[in-house]
Amino acid sequence: MNECRMLVITVGLGTLLMPLSLRAQELFQMPEQKVETRWANAENAAGEKSKAAQTNAGRKGSAYAELKAGQSRVLAEASGTSGTVRKIWITIPDRSPKMLRSLRIDMYWDGAKTPAVSAPLGDFFGVGLGRTAVFESALFSSPEGRSFNCFVPMPFRTGMKIVVTNENANDVPLFFYQVDYTLGDRHGPETLYFHAHFRRENPTKMQQDYTILPKVEGHGRYLGANIGVRADAKTYFNTWWGEGEVKIYLDGDKEWPTLAGTGTEDYIGTGWGEGRFVNSYQGAPVADEKKQEWAFYRYHIVDPVYFYRDIRVTIQQIGYLVDEARAAVQQNKRTLYKAGAGRVAMDTTKGGIFEREDDWSSCVYFYLDRPEDGLEALMGVAERVKNLE
Repeated sequence: MNECRMLVITVGLGTLLMPLSLRAQELFQMPEQKVETRWANAENAAGEKSKAAQTNAGRKGSAYAELKAGQSRVLAEASGTSGTVRKIWITIPDRSPKMLRSLRIDMYWDGAKTPAVSAPLGDFFGVGLGRTAVFESALFSSPEGRSFNCFVPMPFRTGMKIVVTNENANDVPLFFYQVDYTLGDRHGPETLYFHAHFRRENPTKMQQDYTILPKVEGHGRYLGANIGVRADAKTYFNTWWGEGEVKIYLDGDKEWPTLAGTGTEDYIGTGWGEGRFVNSYQGAPVADEKKQEWAFYRYHIVDPVYFYRDIRVTIQQIGYLVDEARAAVQQNKRTLYKAGAGRVAMDTTKGGIFEREDDWSSCVYFYLDRPEDGLEALMGVAERVKNLE
């Protein structure tokens, strides 16, 4: 399914991941400085040395935690030391879209007051629209659609804290988790902080590009995003929704971007529509034509996107009037507007691209030279879950 297994070799502006075959010697080389391994889970919540698995005489006495409605739980925390979060794993019994959008995950680096990561649990782990699916990418995976894995390296210099909050009305009686991290890693000045940001527009606005990443100042590396689309079938029937182009504004770009794609499915490496597929750097774990729902991702690992001053990322909401939808559009007297300047009604007896409004959501990932990014706080749970099911 994946092109090859990957090994993290740096977390700075250089290459993020490389094939194991290229740097295999790192598997049997000790680091130059002392680096200690820690696992934080319900058996050792603080990740302390010689303090794990002490309940029930060490016979699996605390394999999970309970996360009551409204409760927050610190999954991992370190202070007064450098280190790197290496992997996060979570599983829960209720994996409904509403629950996965109601749980939120926040991450803080080096004592920052605002989180660098703030997103619904499902969307953060690559599960767009809260719809679980079997997939594996270079950064996230769900081997059987029942768990959530993150492999993104997250360095810190003086401390970190990872918190999950249950904003659902129901308790989570079985919250299984594990955060794998190391302490003592040396991070040079080129080392960046990991960030993630969630957005949703329900619906988007006509002729206004959906913002994947609002403007962020500083220098760093754009990693990509996973995106969810719930197409408005009541208005547009089964017309194709994905003609919009990704646009990336870099280092002072204003009206026009430096980088632009050629279409939504083109951006994630497929073409002529979007079916289900999962690869290391691009995929669409959800492609449900019956429900008109899609969830897809694109990660810039082998094709890095660097910025040195600022960055902003958007995508257009443009559709195409396919032949099989024309009759329904005409019979129901739908007015479609041509893609372009102004609002010009299109001839619905012919094909063509048109402006549209749908339900879009996204979780974006990037590295930045500072632990706080200045982005808006995560929207409330009511907005995150509205009409989701």
